[in-house]
Amino acid sequence: MLGIILTGHGGFASGMEKAMKQILGEQSHFIAIDFPETSTTALLTEQLTQAVNAWDPQHEIVFLTDLLGGTPFRVASMLAMQKPGREVIAGTNLQLLLEMVLERDGLNSETFRVQALECGHRGLTSLVDELGRCREAKPVEEGI
Repeated sequence: MLGIILTGHGGFASGMEKAMKQILGEQSHFIAIDFPETSTTALLTEQLTQAVNAWDPQHEIVFLTDLLGGTPFRVASMLAMQKPGREVIAGTNLQLLLEMVLERDGLNSETFRVQALECGHRGLTSLVDELGRCREAKPVEEGI
């Protein structure tokens, strides 16, 4: 099974994990690692390396991060570039996390990445846009 490592600033990862567990329950091959203000790049690197090493080396891994260019993203990117079958996705939202945890069976890391980006975009919307979609979806009834 594809492994997912979720990381981000402050309590981002543990907060998202808590929300995920509330909705989906416990998930295998999933690790959340926070990057609090008191942490360092070296410590985060050590924690993410331990997470990667917790699974069979043949497992493909996707790192889900909060912010493009932030320390969690940069450290995950460094680890991802060390071996094929690893992807890094920035801008993770709850919609993306929930759908992709459920969809990952049978996916390789590259297919996961493509689907996750589509999913993340779907999860970013507004009330006005959703109401407009509902109106457009209703068939127009023909009059006499």
